[in-house]
Amino acid sequence: MAGDPGLFGPRSVTWQLHGDPMMWIAGVRALYLQALHPRAVRGVMQNSAAFHMDARGRRDAWGRLMRTADFVGTLTYGTTEAAERAGAAVRAIHRQLTATDPATGERYGIDEPALLLWVHCAEVDSYLHVLRRSGYPVSDAQADRYLAEQRTSARLVGLEPDAVPGDREALAAYFDGVRPELALTPEARQVDAFLRRPPTPAPLVPARALLWQRVAHLAYDALPAYAHDLYRRPAPPPAAVTRRLRATGRLLRAVPPTVRWQLPPRHILRAVERLGPDTRPAPYKLRARAAILDRHDGTQGELRG
Repeated sequence: MAGDPGLFGPRSVTWQLHGDPMMWIAGVRALYLQALHPRAVRGVMQNSAAFHMDARGRRDAWGRLMRTADFVGTLTYGTTEAAERAGAAVRAIHRQLTATDPATGERYGIDEPALLLWVHCAEVDSYLHVLRRSGYPVSDAQADRYLAEQRTSARLVGLEPDAVPGDREALAAYFDGVRPELALTPEARQVDAFLRRPPTPAPLVPARALLWQRVAHLAYDALPAYAHDLYRRPAPPPAAVTRRLRATGRLLRAVPPTVRWQLPPRHILRAVERLGPDTRPAPYKLRARAAILDRHDGTQGELRG
């Protein structure tokens, strides 16, 4: 294999998972979850162009979503230099941004470790939860491996890797500890309204009604029960949500990867061009590796880098 494999490489769990189309739904779930942390969502609302008019009088909602996808794609599939450069750029931006608590007047930096940790944990939990629940073949050991790998992503946004949950048990303990801090604030209500009906150019309004609202509803329904309670909006029974996630996963995965990967920002195609066709991410690679390890030592399979 020629070329720089980047921070994770084709044999990592991260490489396989982040190529799945259900990542888009998982990303929206993460936004819903992140909005329930009052200090974190306040930082987003007070600094994000998605919720404020730009110089031309437009909200940059889709631009924000694409920048997030570009960042995750660069960290996962870009060269080591590109990933480190993207992380440095994000840290530099965060150092300059502050938010103000309207109740106390306190001004704080949005790069507080506690806030960065919340955003990170909400993201990786959403990625794992949605993909596994939709039928992606990730074993428990591979899920733990993924969380350990994602400490690298946490480092790039300014966190100390050792302070970040590196397995499912630690991640569950983190959420148990942070839950008393979560609340439905006016800012969270704004995020909820935005995700349900994001500002859309007139020609795309039918597509929003047909596609985006289904994505947003499914992402919301996939939240944990305590999040539904905080948002005060009901969700279908968990079994029904799981069926919908699996049906959506089958539908999206039926689209040939080479077609899906043509969409911007095309990180996977560039990585495959750099490293060779055998490095294409695919679910069967996790399943195959787990089966091989099961046969050899009787333990649950794990993909190793």
